[in-house]
Amino acid sequence: MSKPRRISELRVELTPQESDLLAIVSEGETKRISYGTLREKILDSVATIQGWARYDDTTYTTGSALSVTVAGGEVTLPNNASGSIETHIHSDVAFYNPDEQKIQAENDGDVYCMTITFRARAAANPSTGDGFYIRLGNTVGTPYSRVRKDFYWPKTDQNWYYFHEVIEYYSDSDFVTNGNAIRIKPNGVNIQIADIIFFIQRTQNHRVY
Repeated sequence: MSKPRRISELRVELTPQESDLLAIVSEGETKRISYGTLREKILDSVATIQGWARYDDTTYTTGSALSVTVAGGEVTLPNNASGSIETHIHSDVAFYNPDEQKIQAENDGDVYCMTITFRARAAANPSTGDGFYIRLGNTVGTPYSRVRKDFYWPKTDQNWYYFHEVIEYYSDSDFVTNGNAIRIKPNGVNIQIADIIFFIQRTQNHRVY
């Protein structure tokens, strides 16, 4: 019977096979698991702690657009989420709440990547430099308003144009408690908005196990 070797004496395996066995200790007992099974369990675990969701507004279309005026100031970009996909969200909290018109986070310390897409046009021929901005906005706590993008009209006409922006943000305790809204404000000329879609992906889940 061969004498057991120390771990330091074993050959280093850099390309393990699916059937290779690994030793694990559970409740004081040494057990075994294949490399392939362990890998699949780890990948499944990673997949279920992230997730994504899509929210499509069905109220405002190019035939019935949302009007946002310069005089009216900053408003929340609405989304009724009537067309939504949450099959792969892997979260106890929806990433967006259409009743409160706010994006939401599950845990303090989560990280998210959000795509905002919509169509917009100027209500009158704009001048060079006219446009609008979108930003995150909340009423208390961390100044998420610094997450902002300024848009300018590509031409001085009243045609519909597609706009698209990707923003990344983390959630602190204030975000988890109060959420955040997507705010929009025109500059120089009134605007119309249609076909709003929010796509939100969680890239880091800070759940404490």
